[in-house]
Amino acid sequence: MLVLHALTGDSHLTGPAGPGHPTAGWWAELVGPGRALDTDRWYVVAPNVLGGCQGSTGPSSAAPDGRPWGSRFPFLTQRDQVAAEVLLADALGIDRWALVVGGSMGGMRALEWAVAHPGRVGALLVLATAAAASAEQIAHASTQVHAIRADPGWHGGDYHHLPPGGGPHRGLGLARRLAQITYRSESELAARFGRDPQYGEDPWRGGRFAVESYLDHHAAKLAHRFDAGSYVVLNEAMNAHDLGRGRGGTAAALRRAAVPALVAAVDSDRLYPPAQQAELAALLPDADAARVIRSPYGHDGFLLEAGQVAPLFAELLPAARPRVHRP
Repeated sequence: MLVLHALTGDSHLTGPAGPGHPTAGWWAELVGPGRALDTDRWYVVAPNVLGGCQGSTGPSSAAPDGRPWGSRFPFLTQRDQVAAEVLLADALGIDRWALVVGGSMGGMRALEWAVAHPGRVGALLVLATAAAASAEQIAHASTQVHAIRADPGWHGGDYHHLPPGGGPHRGLGLARRLAQITYRSESELAARFGRDPQYGEDPWRGGRFAVESYLDHHAAKLAHRFDAGSYVVLNEAMNAHDLGRGRGGTAAALRRAAVPALVAAVDSDRLYPPAQQAELAALLPDADAARVIRSPYGHDGFLLEAGQVAPLFAELLPAARPRVHRP
């Protein structure tokens, strides 16, 4: 199985935090013996995305001259990233994945796999994603990119030689604040924080509201584990996402994906609204109506609602091919 991570995810699909992994696995509840992705039955491969900063080559990686790529790193599309994943599959000797699954940005790449390489995809599961980035999604992402590039520490993308704190960490933190708002729903933020002040602080005297502290936490957390250059590259790749480009449009492109498919939406997702998943389900030749994950958590519901995501695998996996045990 091929599991494709979202924007700031990585290959650490399951397991505790530790050296090289500052956070626990992002889908740990779903992966392991006896779980939805049963590792007693399936091999599970979760690669880092090309352009990222958690293993695969990205702006912070060393170029052939020994210096970080920085501003010299090329513009990427989801198709470029899938081309790299195809090379990975070839290197591993995998001719056909039993299942390709991804949510959000990972869902974009999963769709690209099914459209460009349907013969190598046994089944397809995509969550909270779209056939093409919408104007609003491009607006959200480009605003975050501008926040990073406006940071004096950006230096045109060539900041990796600077000491800790010298790069665009403030811009990256602002980008994360902007993104975090879109990842959650208004109703969840209202129920969780309301207008409450942060404990021990007074917003009328320079203090913060509780929701501001929440955003500050996520900003600092990302700035300590993620490269701003990768954040820019990956957001621009998401903005470029369009399955129909050069393929006669979205409908024609999705007709190529003649594989058993299941599409899932999060009912409170305001970043990738359910109408986009309904379109995918209607246009994929071997999919029926989109499944709905009911969650107060917005777009992040596909990561947090393991109890509702697990049955999706159970529904689709009979169409996938398990590994063959040989003596």
